Amino acid sequence: MMKLHSWLAAIALAVPFIAQAQSPAGSWPSRPVRLVVPYAPGGTTDYAARQIAQKLTEQTGVSFYVDNRAGASGTIGSNFVAKATPDGGSFLINDTTYAMLPHLFKKLPWEPADLVPVTAIVDAPLVLVVGANSPYKTVQALIDDARANPGKLTFGSGGVGSSTHLGGELLKQNGKLALTHVPYKGAGEAMLGVVSGQVDVLVTAAPTAIPQVKGGKVRALLVTSPQRLGALPDVPTSAEAGLKEFTATNWFGIAAPKGTPQPIVEKLQAEVKKALASPDLAKRFAEQGASPGGASTADFGKFVQGQTQSWGAVIKAAGVQPD
Repeated sequence: MMKLHSWLAAIALAVPFIAQAQSPAGSWPSRPVRLVVPYAPGGTTDYAARQIAQKLTEQTGVSFYVDNRAGASGTIGSNFVAKATPDGGSFLINDTTYAMLPHLFKKLPWEPADLVPVTAIVDAPLVLVVGANSPYKTVQALIDDARANPGKLTFGSGGVGSSTHLGGELLKQNGKLALTHVPYKGAGEAMLGVVSGQVDVLVTAAPTAIPQVKGGKVRALLVTSPQRLGALPDVPTSAEAGLKEFTATNWFGIAAPKGTPQPIVEKLQAEVKKALASPDLAKRFAEQGASPGGASTADFGKFVQGQTQSWGAVIKAAGVQPD
């Protein structure tokens, strides 16, 4: 009888450890999951986050909800997730700006290693747009005028160091153009600037540009994708327009706090990949000019590392000073 009691006691002690070893992937998610967007509601990152949150909620039966924590070029929301408890309760939804931040700030409140890339949601090319009443019907016409009148033409952005700013700087570098930067307080204001004619050019993500192009508010001169977009079939690619090196994209992905159990990270990646394979979500993103992601955590990590290096080179060449 003593041996039996000892055996049962040993099992009782072992069960919590067995459960703990199985729980990270097996029971996750068991409570609502926060998806932090480091920008205000209504933007492209917010749209991507809400689309994927809805699908993840449907697939898992557990609520995935968006928490907007805007400010300081995305650093407030990013820092919140970097400092969050790594238990699978909070994740970051960010865009290309994530790869730019280490070069735009002398000191971030977190280390890049404090956020672990999980997977990409979507990848969208950039679109070069001018106002509907602009005299420029082609990229070449714009280039010719810009070169003939250095500094005369202006390009708008959502602020110094924003993805729209650096997209414009990349255009300047690839086209060897002297354009004057006009920063606004956000991408929405920058779009209004080009619509009204306050600025001549804007380089922005396809999901932001397409509704304005289809609404007749702006004219698209090129897309930075290798092939033409189904949503903008008449708009030439960079290569077709004579700027073959102008191939940047705006991507949207998920990151987890450092220390989040790997089984949870991998399960989230698998759930996102499954969601992106659904026909309705794929159709919605395609209408926005975006391609679905879902890469493995290892591949996405390498991609982010490469993007951080390439955008760092653009920032250095543009002479953008870190804050």
